[in-house]
Amino acid sequence: MLYASIKTVHLLANIVWLGGMVFAMFFLRPALATLEPAVRLPLMHEVMRRFANAVVAVLLIVLFTGLWMIGNVARAAIEGGGSFTMPLDWKVKSTLGVLVLLIVGHIRFALFKRCDKSVQAKDWPAAAAVMEKVRFWVLVNMAIGVFVVAIALLY
Repeated sequence: MLYASIKTVHLLANIVWLGGMVFAMFFLRPALATLEPAVRLPLMHEVMRRFANAVVAVLLIVLFTGLWMIGNVARAAIEGGGSFTMPLDWKVKSTLGVLVLLIVGHIRFALFKRCDKSVQAKDWPAAAAVMEKVRFWVLVNMAIGVFVVAIALLY
């Protein structure tokens, strides 16, 4: 029961992360494109601040629940007298999870700071350039997320 609960939390956290990116990229961003930069960019900055903070928390939950599940299976195998070798799909998902964390860290702690400075200075071209970099990295993360979901469903 505990394993199933941890796995549920793990999956729900991934859904929040991936769903938030899909919403931002395919619904929010196009809707805001009709606004003037002086309105659009501060709004996107605020959305990015809130979402990035939530994603950092959510991905830490994903990391810790994933590590717990791996550790639990390894412990059970060893206690049962066997050995544990992490399956290839778990290795791939774990590696991609670390990559996702690094990308989110770059967005939240590097790009967001640049965007914040540009928005505070009302330098709309600079803020727009940073947002374009954020868009690129969110698309990369979204692609990784879809790939991880496919791996999870196929194996």
